[in-house]
Amino acid sequence: MNYQDFVGFVRETFDDRDGFIILHDPRFIGNERKYIMDAMDSNFVSSVGEYVNKFEKAVAEFTGSKYAVAAVNGTSALHICMLLAGVRPGEEVITQPVSFIATCNAITYTGANPVFVDVSRSTMGMCPIKLEEFLKENVRKGADGNSYNNKTGKRFAAVVPMHTFGHPCEIDAIADICQRYNIPLVEDAAESIGSYYKGKHTGLFGRLSALSFNGNKVITTGGGGMILTDDEELAKRAKHITTTAKVPHKWEYNHDYTGYNYRLTNLAAALGLGQIEQCEFFIQEKRKLTDKYISFFKDNKDIELFVEPEDCRSNYWLNAVILKDREARDEFLTYTNDNGIMTRPIWVLNNKLDMYKGCQCGDLSNSQWLEDRVVNIPSTVIIPNYYENVKKKLYY
Repeated sequence: MNYQDFVGFVRETFDDRDGFIILHDPRFIGNERKYIMDAMDSNFVSSVGEYVNKFEKAVAEFTGSKYAVAAVNGTSALHICMLLAGVRPGEEVITQPVSFIATCNAITYTGANPVFVDVSRSTMGMCPIKLEEFLKENVRKGADGNSYNNKTGKRFAAVVPMHTFGHPCEIDAIADICQRYNIPLVEDAAESIGSYYKGKHTGLFGRLSALSFNGNKVITTGGGGMILTDDEELAKRAKHITTTAKVPHKWEYNHDYTGYNYRLTNLAAALGLGQIEQCEFFIQEKRKLTDKYISFFKDNKDIELFVEPEDCRSNYWLNAVILKDREARDEFLTYTNDNGIMTRPIWVLNNKLDMYKGCQCGDLSNSQWLEDRVVNIPSTVIIPNYYENVKKKLYY
């Protein structure tokens, strides 16, 4: 493939002939400014304020979750999910090596250790076949009904798959495996707001899940996260633990748990409320962009565009292409970035990072195959003349 053609196509698509086109830029076209100014006028700018409750309710309604609890970022949300799922120090959590580092970081915050199983090439998320094979080989059932690692003697305290780049993994099969082995399922749905597997929103298949609203996500609060659950008691505990576990009282400062200051601010929630109102529009526009990429790459034999898995509706947070090998990947990355188009490789496999090199792994051949080939390409929602209209204050 002539990489110059790709650069020209991206510049034409994003209507930018000269600038540096980044991977994913936020868009503020609704009530964001109005809500933020209202929050400021109320003087409730920290974690106490009506927009936190409004944002939680809006996210719950959008996803179909019974409860949503806001947190300061996606990593903290995932940390709390695992604590509430019962993960304890010295135990083990099964996850995938293809993920942003936050997944493993949240595991280690609990004092547990990651264990890595492979992903599927068709989803880039945890492979249920590989998970089943790993558990058959490594699990012994304890008298308490829990699953223990027959090599380390440690309890498998959770399985944490991640919906990579917003593409749902085969989460129903994973959920079934977790149920049979009595291992809690916690979904890292950080990247997948608005994504559905067989008509059901991601994050609703396990006991708990975490969303992220980082500045580069489909919608943003600048930095923020959300815990999703259908369990009322877990939702109450999540709210309690993320707000320093303070016991309600008119004036006393009593705390009944080692809680966390993971509260989302009212200002950030105001921004999030304006964003969630636009979320479905953003996803539809992102899917239109993907259709353009599909047309561009359809006759290309050297580069394959990754498309949503079967029975899924992906939010296409980040579009991804698959090159033929590591050398081609690096050539593509070099040429595009040298010519003003931001592209990025998939993450270094987590099991290769210094902190996690000693962790147990299954066969990771699919993960390695993807690391050698996958590149993310510009995926921002296209709003014609966006920056010019921002300057003219035509939005808000």
